[in-house]
Amino acid sequence: MKIQIICLFPEMFREIVSTSMLRKAQDISAVEFSIINLRDYGIGKRKTLDDTPYGGGDGMVLKPEPVFEAIEFAKANDPLATVILPTPRGKLYKQSDAKALAKSGNGLIIFCPRYEGYDERITTLVDKQYCVGNYVLTGGEIPAMIIFDSVVRLLPGVLGGEHSVDFESFQSDDVSIEHPQYTRPAEYRGLKVPEVLLNGNHQQISKFRQ
Repeated sequence: MKIQIICLFPEMFREIVSTSMLRKAQDISAVEFSIINLRDYGIGKRKTLDDTPYGGGDGMVLKPEPVFEAIEFAKANDPLATVILPTPRGKLYKQSDAKALAKSGNGLIIFCPRYEGYDERITTLVDKQYCVGNYVLTGGEIPAMIIFDSVVRLLPGVLGGEHSVDFESFQSDDVSIEHPQYTRPAEYRGLKVPEVLLNGNHQQISKFRQ
């Protein structure tokens, strides 16, 4: 899977894509990351990216020209890729969305908004709009990380075990939560592991976990 990220701050992604399972995913050729600097598509000598909003108001809005050109460049690299926009207007992002994106076999192009927002005309190039929660962040970089991390870990071979994700939280229905986990020692500072997990009765253990 190709994942292309269009953003103003490429340095935010260098560590996360080089760490843990995202690193492993690249090592086994399950995913290929590309970071596209939106500034490269800025207008004029000053590489201008934003302007004041029509109708007035505070803040600056990302201009359409740089975003169109960056997305078109990414699409040229991967014509079948799904273009994703993290935005408060989007559908609430759930595990079922991560599963669908991982299963599709298509690459991802994730555009990370900044400032007061973006010219709405860019949405004509977008396939899916997602909201990662009812709160406001400084930009789209963290939502982009949430999206691609949740997708990449579902790709074959990334987590290792064939059934590693089968019983995780939200995996079956976007609602169900995985059971509590315990490990040795059986007692620590007076806090004990539930006895049912120690008795070897797998039927009782299964019932406890449900």
